[in-house]
Amino acid sequence: MTKTGRILIMDDEEDIQLSLQLFLSQHFERVDTEGNPTHLLRRLRKFEYDVVLLDMNFKKGETSGKEGLYWLKKVMELHPSTSVIMMTAYADVHTAVEAVKLGAIDFIEKPWRNQKMLTTVLAAFQLNQSKQQIVELKTKQRVLNQDNSQQSDEMIGDSPAMQQVQRLIEKVAQTDANVLILGENGTGKELVARAIHIQSLRKDAAFVKVDLGAVSETLFESELFGHKKGAFTDAKEDRMGRFELASKGSIFLDEIGNLTLSLQAKLLSVLQNRVVTRLGSNQTIPIDIRLVCATNMPLLEMVQEKSFRQDLLYRINTVEITLPPLRERPTDIPLLLQHFLNIFKKKYQKPKLKIDKATVQKLQAYNWPGNIRELRHAVERAVILGDNQQLEINDFILSSSAAEKLDEVGLNTYNLEELERWAVRKSLTKHAGNISKAADELGLTRATLYRRMEKYGL
Repeated sequence: MTKTGRILIMDDEEDIQLSLQLFLSQHFERVDTEGNPTHLLRRLRKFEYDVVLLDMNFKKGETSGKEGLYWLKKVMELHPSTSVIMMTAYADVHTAVEAVKLGAIDFIEKPWRNQKMLTTVLAAFQLNQSKQQIVELKTKQRVLNQDNSQQSDEMIGDSPAMQQVQRLIEKVAQTDANVLILGENGTGKELVARAIHIQSLRKDAAFVKVDLGAVSETLFESELFGHKKGAFTDAKEDRMGRFELASKGSIFLDEIGNLTLSLQAKLLSVLQNRVVTRLGSNQTIPIDIRLVCATNMPLLEMVQEKSFRQDLLYRINTVEITLPPLRERPTDIPLLLQHFLNIFKKKYQKPKLKIDKATVQKLQAYNWPGNIRELRHAVERAVILGDNQQLEINDFILSSSAAEKLDEVGLNTYNLEELERWAVRKSLTKHAGNISKAADELGLTRATLYRRMEKYGL
């Protein structure tokens, strides 16, 4: 039974190359040969080898082993996880010890016995696999620890709109269907993605989040697909991409509407083929992921405008879940207020802090353009800055207060950005948050209006 491994035989004698290649090919997926040591590093940059069989001497008449030690150092600098076995017809203990100090894992004399050779190469291959698993586990744990430290709160709300969302989550979670979560900024799209994962058959594997809005175009492939050491200037070590990290689990691609068309094409290829290739490598790595995406952008309109690929949209939205803005679920506001109050009064050591009913009613009447995220921040600021045991409306600094004051004084400004912000906010308020009606009144497309809302935090 062959192992799915890659072996490189580095020896200047063609008969040795051929005999070893024929023998080891019975046990490993790929066995390459190379006679010129100056081609060694180029080969290692092009292919990922699990084991390298490296001759100690390449020049005729040379027996010192210095050449082999020189190239061993180069291999260890480029790929320290590669298992290297030294080969020589002129073995001595001193050279063997020196080779091990430099990173070789074993030493074989020529001529060799096939069984001894196979046992040594198999041990080197297993060691290489163990090293890779350790590196991958450490990388995965580091990323998961970062993601877990940023986890948001549980889903709160019993309004009819949120009950419908919960029912959709329960239906789709047990499947592997791709899910697209739609909703304004701050509505809790990540919470829905995590709830889908937690209720899925993949719950014991990783949940990996990628904020595509924060990933630059130059780092997209490295972040999602991974890279090999030396693939670019700052690639100082091999790195798993987010898709590899999420294999057997779920990957959450947030802000997918922000991707350029060229990046959409790369993402689509991975989703279709279910394999990734790290930067600096040509080896494909199979992935097994459950895909959940989210955006606050109008993807259907973006498809019509040719700014989002229709085939990618079909790929990611087997099931759509639309989250209601907070202004459409005011009955959930008291529950959310109490939830955040409990969190922050404990965090800031104010255990007796309360919110009076009149304040709760006023906060319910506020339209919360920043949705749950704005509510959370407002409660945290109020807890920090409040001087009394009971929070009142004056303790809450709301994002639209400046705009409301501008309304009261007749918008006494000629600043174009302020005028545009005021017009967008007034139109949204007038049409109770209906994006289509507000866009028509403002003479904008829905996609353009969404971008203006994001720009001004509305």
